[in-house]
Amino acid sequence: MFALELSGVTKRYGQRTALNNIDLRLESGASLGLLGPNGAGKTTCLRLLLGFAQPCHGTVRLRGRDPMDPASRVGVAYLPERLRLPERATVRGFLRLHGTLAGLAGAELEREVESALEMTGLADRGADRIGGLSKGLAQRVGFAQAFLAQPDLLLLDEPTSGLDPIGIRDAREWIRIVRERGCTVLVSSHVLSEVERVCDHAAILHEGRIAAQGAIADLVRPGETLEDAFLRVVRG
Repeated sequence: MFALELSGVTKRYGQRTALNNIDLRLESGASLGLLGPNGAGKTTCLRLLLGFAQPCHGTVRLRGRDPMDPASRVGVAYLPERLRLPERATVRGFLRLHGTLAGLAGAELEREVESALEMTGLADRGADRIGGLSKGLAQRVGFAQAFLAQPDLLLLDEPTSGLDPIGIRDAREWIRIVRERGCTVLVSSHVLSEVERVCDHAAILHEGRIAAQGAIADLVRPGETLEDAFLRVVRG
């Protein structure tokens, strides 16, 4: 079973076509970098997969189910590009709330919260109010909530936004850790060097279409980086 699948998907917003008859699949346990210029349709793909929007044509499946079925999102974690966190909540309180919503309780909830805090370098910031955190630390909170309950599928939209070089390196390590646990990962990002480090496969969106997709090793020609391959595909 594919972890996610878009088949013949078209999505329009008024007169604008965000996605035009795309096919995209990701096998369970694999990792995919979703690439493209601004406005290429990356975030629209994520919104369709999570049931936040519906396609005009085609079918979307998340873990084999229609994304409008709440059961499709069990075991799925999402870190959005525009992260909105409750400023008056403490870091630990926010994570406890998300853990409870994920079905955790009691000792298991506390264990998962503390594990997420430790993993993301926030062990000494649990009592801090989110509103007082820097953008980089707030992004770490976003990662921490995404890692709660050890998800089977992780969807990350521009995950290194706001992170400094140390944070970017740490995020790379976090993704490696969850992948080793068998988690399927989709990363939508403009930071192609990081995608090349954490993903095995890539799909390049351009003007609402899939311009290229496959194993990164096959997309990148000898002597190229993923950025080189991306520019070659997008610029034609």
